[in-house]
Amino acid sequence: MAISRAQLVKELEPGLNALFGLEYKQYANEHSEIFDTETSDRAFEEEVMLSGFGNASVKPEGQGVSFDDAQETFTARYTNETIALAFAITEEAIEDNLYDRLASRYTKALARSMASTKQIKGAAVLNNAFTAAFAGGDGVELCSTAHPTLSGNFANELATSADLNETSLEQSLIDISAFTDERGLKIAARGMKMIIPPQLQFTADRLMKSEGRVGTADNDINAIKNMGMVSEGYTVNHYLTDPDAFFIKTDVPNGLKHFMRSPIKTTMEGDFDTGNVRYKARERYVFGFSDPRGVFGSPGA
Repeated sequence: MAISRAQLVKELEPGLNALFGLEYKQYANEHSEIFDTETSDRAFEEEVMLSGFGNASVKPEGQGVSFDDAQETFTARYTNETIALAFAITEEAIEDNLYDRLASRYTKALARSMASTKQIKGAAVLNNAFTAAFAGGDGVELCSTAHPTLSGNFANELATSADLNETSLEQSLIDISAFTDERGLKIAARGMKMIIPPQLQFTADRLMKSEGRVGTADNDINAIKNMGMVSEGYTVNHYLTDPDAFFIKTDVPNGLKHFMRSPIKTTMEGDFDTGNVRYKARERYVFGFSDPRGVFGSPGA
């Protein structure tokens, strides 16, 4: 349905002082602080987890060496989605408007809607991180205490859910350092960046930047800062919906990913029969994760 003069009554009459409601500032591109972006040239992308070998065994004298098998363990699939929105304006509404170039103003509103949708979809990966219905390639949600491997389970979630504080942050970093691969071998993983909702930004700032321990009368150093842990600091994502959940992005590759299939493109065309002018914005992308070791999380207490 086209925007007609009926929706723009005040813009057709003299005496209007200002048009407002479409000029708000916006939280832009917060997904870029969380996801590693890659380009895509097909309908979907797949990433396969490989297992290496287990620990070597002692070879008794005179006996044969032990053989081990490597294999694929699971596949993470990213199916690109098409995100689009459009609007139309009648020929008469364009002609009779006294104050504004309608196309310019509403095209900006269209871009704003597309950008907001992208941030919501990106944040949804973390908003659903503790929900079993949103499983990854290994059949388990992003943050879990029981990710299956060939050598047992590993956890990228606190064993006991906790709010963000000194104890929970330190335990998270300890747990990250204990990550193992698909065959149970230790991997050198480190927490690099904390991802938090706006409700936790003041807590995070105190934990990361105070010289001494937070909330104590002791004259102890802030070990997290002193040891250079979480070296990339923290980022606030305003589209996270849980006010007490927090996440730590690790240096494990192929974790949180954003595939861009087709960048945003806007088109305009006129309709011969009605005279309406139609505007459309469209892009294709997908957010997801491959290796759950790329992030550690807690849903809060």
